[in-house]
Amino acid sequence: MRFHLKSFILAPVGIFAWATCLFVAAPAAAQKFESAAPYALLMDSDSGAILYEKAADDLMIPASLAKLMTAEVLFDEIKRGRLKLDDEITISENAWRKGGAPSGGSTMFAALGSRIKVSDLIPGLVVLSGNDAAIAIAEAIAGTEENFARMMTQRAREMNLPKSVFRNATGFPDPEQKVTARELALLANNIIKQHAEFYPSFGLKEFTWNKVKQPNRNPLLGMDIGADGLKTGNIGDSGFGLVGSAVQNGQRLIVVVNGLKTARDRATEARKLLDWGFRGFERRTLFSEGTVIGEAKVYGGEHGQVGLVAKGPVLLLTPRGSSDRVVARIVYTGPLIPPVQQGAEVARLRVMRGDVQALDIPLFAAQDEGVGDMRRRAVDAAYEYGVDLFRRLIGKRG
Repeated sequence: MRFHLKSFILAPVGIFAWATCLFVAAPAAAQKFESAAPYALLMDSDSGAILYEKAADDLMIPASLAKLMTAEVLFDEIKRGRLKLDDEITISENAWRKGGAPSGGSTMFAALGSRIKVSDLIPGLVVLSGNDAAIAIAEAIAGTEENFARMMTQRAREMNLPKSVFRNATGFPDPEQKVTARELALLANNIIKQHAEFYPSFGLKEFTWNKVKQPNRNPLLGMDIGADGLKTGNIGDSGFGLVGSAVQNGQRLIVVVNGLKTARDRATEARKLLDWGFRGFERRTLFSEGTVIGEAKVYGGEHGQVGLVAKGPVLLLTPRGSSDRVVARIVYTGPLIPPVQQGAEVARLRVMRGDVQALDIPLFAAQDEGVGDMRRRAVDAAYEYGVDLFRRLIGKRG
């Protein structure tokens, strides 16, 4: 099996030409904005287009931003019917001592031994960033926080987040607990889209438990910018971080910043990114819904290849007035082996806008592709043998 990559240039007016080699884009003039955050990313929710990125794939300390994955696992358990909103969870001594009032950290002030409904633990987790809520949820679902952390990492892999590693449900310091800005944005977008019934909790301005009223820690919610979630984080080594989302004129953007020196810097940089994104970009359709974007080779298939389509239109946000060249690449490991079912995810479309990986979306088989006859398989076998032989010869000369 080989790694296949097919590239083509998308001209500013939307015309594209196929090519058999990689085209190197000119240096990006699109990212005129520069964030002071050491780690930053701005993403359009609907299209997945990346408007801005800075060290977006570098590993960083999540602090309480890890609670987004705690929430994701909880929501997934509810969705699968393994947990109900009316189920009551007992606050263990471990959860109370490590994450409750005695801990001195962020807490929902759950009482030792009390039983709290899942529906109340959700705002305790996502509004108050309660460490007691996070530990109680972890223990209820997986028995121990350690077991739950393994579920968090496994859930990340299921969501195609290959770099993030979780070691606890709270975001407490751990040298092995790391995430990236890009994966946090994808995680947030998944919560927004796949768990829409729970997402409004992230936008609550305050929550009261055990007669203690506390405000939401997300500073964007107090700004008149359409913000409605998600989460902040801060421990000594991480700096101040935030994953936020806002909607203006029907467009939703997701912002990630981390590593800032103060809470004020965190709020300022997140708002600057959102303002810049809403103001400076226009939407462009690269491929309309149902368009066959390219083909993937199928070894020994009936037709030898299968068309590739996206789910819905492929949209890209570009800076207003920009004439930057855009390079798109179809990437897959192949050739594919038949039978290939229509709708199976078999490739990815990656679009570069200058230095920015603006899109990375799955592509699906446009039709079924069955096993070909003996002649087809013999021809493909000869072709693959020739390609491998050629590569070996080139390798020896190198």
